[in-house]
Amino acid sequence: MAKHIYKQVFTSFIFLSVLLNQSNAVSSFRNLAKPCKRFVVHLHNVAYDGNNTANATSATVVKPVGLGDFSFGNFIIMDNPVTMDENYLSKPVARAQGFFFYHGKWKFDSWLSFSVVFNSTKHKGALNIMGENPFMEPTRDLPVVGGTGDFIMTRGIATLTTDLIQVPKYFRIKMDIKLYECYY
Repeated sequence: MAKHIYKQVFTSFIFLSVLLNQSNAVSSFRNLAKPCKRFVVHLHNVAYDGNNTANATSATVVKPVGLGDFSFGNFIIMDNPVTMDENYLSKPVARAQGFFFYHGKWKFDSWLSFSVVFNSTKHKGALNIMGENPFMEPTRDLPVVGGTGDFIMTRGIATLTTDLIQVPKYFRIKMDIKLYECYY
């Protein structure tokens, strides 16, 4: 009987030790007060209008007719330059490659999925960003769901702020990217 109780206490102790160790491991690398890496960059989007093939960085590939006033159903692909400053003519440090679509029938809302692809002497690899983008809001937080190269398996948050809109051809988005899980 004493052996049986001893085994139960010992097994419970081991189980609780492992459980506590796992909870400490999870909380130890997710210090949200201070990101392990931070970028502030600017995404520049030039919409294709039928006449600007050389300069366009995005194009609507699906455009249903008659589905409302908020571009509902439009599907856009993009390959946008990303610069360190607000100047469209500055040297790009990355490209934002992916797509977005409008899914709000009663307000402008979009959903994004893109990679910020770096290929420079400072960084090589990509950050993958996706999520809901209610772009009429002053700021939006989208999750950084992974990465490759220098950003292998990273996670974090990208705070987007639209700082210039020239309807219907151009917009610029400031991206404040904060990474909280870094393995490089």
